[in-house]
Amino acid sequence: MTRIGIILGSTRAHRNGEQVAAWVHDRASSRGDAEFELIDLRDYPMPPQEEPLTPSLGQYEHEYTKAWADTVASFDGFVMVTPEYNHSTSGVLKNAIDHLHAEWHNKAVGIVSYGGAAGARAAEHLRLICGALQMADVTQQVALSLQTEFENFTVFRPGDYNVTALDAMLDQVIAWSAALAPLRAASGAAV
Repeated sequence: MTRIGIILGSTRAHRNGEQVAAWVHDRASSRGDAEFELIDLRDYPMPPQEEPLTPSLGQYEHEYTKAWADTVASFDGFVMVTPEYNHSTSGVLKNAIDHLHAEWHNKAVGIVSYGGAAGARAAEHLRLICGALQMADVTQQVALSLQTEFENFTVFRPGDYNVTALDAMLDQVIAWSAALAPLRAASGAAV
């Protein structure tokens, strides 16, 4: 069965992303067409990227990078839940992405963003980053405004239209993850 990792891309105290990622995971887990796992970057603490980039899977010096590489390699696709900080994605998510290279190849990715401008700029930056890693970003995005989807900017209250967008994004991530399976198999990546 297709495996999709839902990456919670913030480690800040009092982060809104925890509520958003739980909502994505709960909604996704009610489906029967893929397996979903929540990946909290707090569980993968990494200093700024210091591993040399290697062309093949798993050739890393540090145990924290090896653990992160094993996790990423075990999935067929991803949903990245990102805040928008200073017109971009979070530093911790960018750092986690940058620690690896080949483990991201030929995998689909959907983006759920949140922020003052619904995280639109963070999502656009992530699309560029993912493209450079040979990931297929899907068209449908879930963009959550702090003004309309968060009561008092802290309590997440998604609208029905957000559920519709999330379902469409998950459909695309699952379809693209399955379609890219032959490429992952040919390159020796986990399928």
